[in-house]
Amino acid sequence: MTIKEMKALKALEKQNKEFARVQKLYEYENEARSQGYNLIAGVDEAGRGSLVGPMLVAAVILPPNFFIDHLNDSKKLTHNVRERLYDIIIKNAICYAYVCVDVDVIDTQNVYQATIQGMCKAVKSLSVQPDFVLTDAMKVKFDEPIETRSIVHGDALSASIAAASIIAKVTRDRMTDDWDKLYPQYGFSHNRGYGTKTHIEAIYKFGACPLHRRSFEPVKSLTDNINAN
Repeated sequence: MTIKEMKALKALEKQNKEFARVQKLYEYENEARSQGYNLIAGVDEAGRGSLVGPMLVAAVILPPNFFIDHLNDSKKLTHNVRERLYDIIIKNAICYAYVCVDVDVIDTQNVYQATIQGMCKAVKSLSVQPDFVLTDAMKVKFDEPIETRSIVHGDALSASIAAASIIAKVTRDRMTDDWDKLYPQYGFSHNRGYGTKTHIEAIYKFGACPLHRRSFEPVKSLTDNINAN
């Protein structure tokens, strides 16, 4: 076997391995279909633990066993791969939708309840309503007759949830890039609003901006101290 043939064989083996990995991501969707469900949606969020801005919740219904090379939990993908997969998903999905859960909702209702509310709104926003919804570790009761299943680490185990995680993260990352232009001192385009060391230091130095969540530390303590004085 020539070197060229060996390289071609390795490339084919790699391609087959990736195909098998992605097809395994449809295990939960196919199980639901075997039970008589036809339109299976995946739901996930981005920005739940961020100190800044709204949370993004996305819902996606993919065609059955639709192969998307490198499909995975959005956090495991590079920026460029996420952007490429985002375009593939929105072009080929049966339907998709995303919603913003505003800061005031997160601050007044707590982030867990805000996530549930966002997931319900995202599913309702789909142009085609699913009969089964897969969620990433969140127990959510959707309107009848929708059935649901919560999967721990679902964004790495379910194709539909992984696709939703990509839609949510890419959309929110683009928003944080805009926030960075408004408030460059916090480095939002790099930390995405999460509590990195430099972000925390910037909060103590410059105070909180209007986008910061007042119920999250250390923003809450700083705000409470200012109000007390």
